[in-house]
Amino acid sequence: MQNLFGLRFPELLIWSPLIAGLLCFILKNDRNSKVVALFSSIVTLLISFASIAYAGDKELSGLKDAYVWMPHLGASLNIGLDGMGLLLTLLTAFSFPLILVATYNNTYKNASAFYGLMLLTQAGLMGVFTAMDALVFYFFWELALIPVYFLCSRWGGEKRIQATFKFFVYTFTGSLLMLVGIIYVYLHTAPTPLSDHSFSLSSFYTADISATEQYWLFWLFFTAFAIKMPVFPFHTWQPDTYEQSPTAVTMVLSGIMVKMGVFAVLRWLVPMFPIALHKFDTIVICLSVFGMLYASLIAIKQDDLKRLVAYSSIAHIGLMCAAIFSSRQIGADGQIGVQGVMIQMFSHGINIIGLWIVIDLIEKQTGVRKISQLGGVAQKAPVLTIMLVVIALANIALPLTNAFVGEFMMFTSLFKLNAWYAAVAGLSIILAAVYTLNMVQKVFYGETNAVTAGIKEIALNEKIILAVIVVAIFLVGIFPQPMFNLTKDTVTFIIGKGK
Repeated sequence: MQNLFGLRFPELLIWSPLIAGLLCFILKNDRNSKVVALFSSIVTLLISFASIAYAGDKELSGLKDAYVWMPHLGASLNIGLDGMGLLLTLLTAFSFPLILVATYNNTYKNASAFYGLMLLTQAGLMGVFTAMDALVFYFFWELALIPVYFLCSRWGGEKRIQATFKFFVYTFTGSLLMLVGIIYVYLHTAPTPLSDHSFSLSSFYTADISATEQYWLFWLFFTAFAIKMPVFPFHTWQPDTYEQSPTAVTMVLSGIMVKMGVFAVLRWLVPMFPIALHKFDTIVICLSVFGMLYASLIAIKQDDLKRLVAYSSIAHIGLMCAAIFSSRQIGADGQIGVQGVMIQMFSHGINIIGLWIVIDLIEKQTGVRKISQLGGVAQKAPVLTIMLVVIALANIALPLTNAFVGEFMMFTSLFKLNAWYAAVAGLSIILAAVYTLNMVQKVFYGETNAVTAGIKEIALNEKIILAVIVVAIFLVGIFPQPMFNLTKDTVTFIIGKGK
């Protein structure tokens, strides 16, 4: 089936959460808004599964759409799904039901607006991952970010205003730099029958840009994407924002939204500026590797569970960034690094959401997130402990878990480029084991105390959600081949364009 009611899969993935989000704003009953949001997320997941099933056919016309938008500017509503788009829309569609079910019992003041903004964020994310036009990409990039400003500033913690302001300054600056770059590249694209220039992705790939122009354009785009990932030294907004945001929003930020930056590097930066990529790849790799060690060392010292996971995420994203830029230098072997990034984007999203769910469950029962104030949770909630241990081991890339596959391929790419890069970056694996296992030991084992004595076993819906995550961890870890098949053509294209 190529379409439903005349709409193809990319449109359906965007319209489903968009319409449901607008409906949530209209509804006055908070419970009804929650039900609509959950139902919409499930429908979107089914659409994502259908798009992947249909992608098995060699004819992909059902996965591409292009409509005239502003013809005299060379802009069209051009959206489509290649392998990477399919994978990341699946991650987005898979994550939202998990988040909404896991936080279903949470109460929010003016919940209708909360769920409406959450679904608008999902629509924006789907738009980013399907955009094949630079102006459309920028529109959805902002659509994904703007609702998060309101979600954080309205439903966040005590210091939410300061955290949201920092988040706004960073992301607005990055968006402005990217917009300048988009306009400049647009003015150097070839004419079309209706306009002097074009915003289409293919036109941007073939724009007439000199080496010198590529150098400074590279940093405009990379800065915008690096802030979103984030990688060192553009990361300082992240821990504060994660700590102060509502947990459901933090899950979206860390599980899905940071992948916007990684995706954008692969979709736009690498193919557009191959000369600049050759000149600056070593600088980016060094920044990424240093950031991995820096974030891991900071994570070891954290006493707040949210900040620990936030710095852990910075380290994982740093490895993805290093692998992307190492792949260009090692020729055909570079496919292994980009392929590892593809699968790791999905795996990291699932694992990090699992960690946030566990942290939220503990905080709801105890009212605290301080590691030093917890202990003995395993005695009161053994099922929660088992789930957390599996997710934690996946987070440190234990063999047979999903993260092992991606990390092994990314480290292989780094090693083929330079053994020292791989050795230094590999220290982050040891450090990850230190802070992760230390957290598990202090929070879940030992004797209970006044804070944890009243903890109860988690509810059935929470067990089901964590079980789904655990199954996904082992399924991808043991049988990753379907993801390789899904993204192999995209990987080949990216490596070819980056040369």
